[in-house]
Amino acid sequence: MTNNPTKNDEPSVIKCDSVYKIFGDKAEKMVRESNGAIDVEAFQNAGCIFGVNNASFEVHKGEMLVVMGLSGSGKSTLLRCISRLTDTTSGRIYIDGEDLLAMKSRELIELRRNKMGMVFQSFALLPHKTVLENIAFPLQVKGISTQDSIKRAAAMVDLVSLSGRENYFPRQLSGGQQQRVGIARSLAVEPDIWFLDEPFSALDPLIRKEMQDEFLRLQGMLHKTILFVTHDFDEALRLADRIAIMKDGIIEQIDTPANIVLNPSTEYVAKFTNEVPREKVLKCESIMEKVENPNKLSKLEVSKDAIIETVAEGVLNARRPVAVLDDKGNMVGVLNKKTIIHILFGKDENSPAQTS
Repeated sequence: MTNNPTKNDEPSVIKCDSVYKIFGDKAEKMVRESNGAIDVEAFQNAGCIFGVNNASFEVHKGEMLVVMGLSGSGKSTLLRCISRLTDTTSGRIYIDGEDLLAMKSRELIELRRNKMGMVFQSFALLPHKTVLENIAFPLQVKGISTQDSIKRAAAMVDLVSLSGRENYFPRQLSGGQQQRVGIARSLAVEPDIWFLDEPFSALDPLIRKEMQDEFLRLQGMLHKTILFVTHDFDEALRLADRIAIMKDGIIEQIDTPANIVLNPSTEYVAKFTNEVPREKVLKCESIMEKVENPNKLSKLEVSKDAIIETVAEGVLNARRPVAVLDDKGNMVGVLNKKTIIHILFGKDENSPAQTS
């Protein structure tokens, strides 16, 4: 298991410390008797099943951590532990430095009302309420006046591009539009932390792509701290700041999309990355080299955050190395033609052509 968080100056919003969720009649008793030293094999021999197995990581402010894995890997169980929809068997979970597992019911309710937003695969819209009323509902539960809650809901309708459908009922909306209502409803309470569990998996591929675009647009504006669960590796690569890949309750690797593609730490992770076109994932900063001679560079300049696929043609057509710039316009590295060729074709510019 590799838990390898990237360096981040932002404070930790979510922190998991040796979190276990163990299912089985004997699980709690065995945990008490273990004195914190959980023997996985002994638990399994006693008929216990590990939903989450020794998960330790942090999610920083404004970061999107995508937790992915196949069905039964433990990804949704982990999210439910962190939102405390499921009781954790062992370990510690901290939200903004507060011990989540030590909170009383009233504290937990306040935390969920004021800090957490949740979106699940099931849209769970109220069929007898309009779009506007569905979005306003959680605000009214909080005690906000009808007038203020409707005003806030109207702003959310605009945010998720549903203007003109405020008075539609859920049955009058497409699947993608219903999911937008669910997203708007969860955002209406202005959560600091956003939990999303397979939110787009019920949608057809075209609508799913549109919803991913919409989601990225919203995150670019709102900068929420997000835990996003999916079984789709392409979706994870597209959305994540970091990805945690789970198998049998264990986090196999947690890292940036680029590092997971370039340096899978286990055979299981490597299986996910084998077929991934690297140019669609890697950013310029992932493959740039040091600036050797700043006076011998192409006129072309690229952003460190640009995906290789979008700049490859320009770099290949440039006669000289291409400068890579940061957000402030400072040169932080260069891209060479041979590096792009290696990424695209797996060989160097001077490699002899293969003949059949």
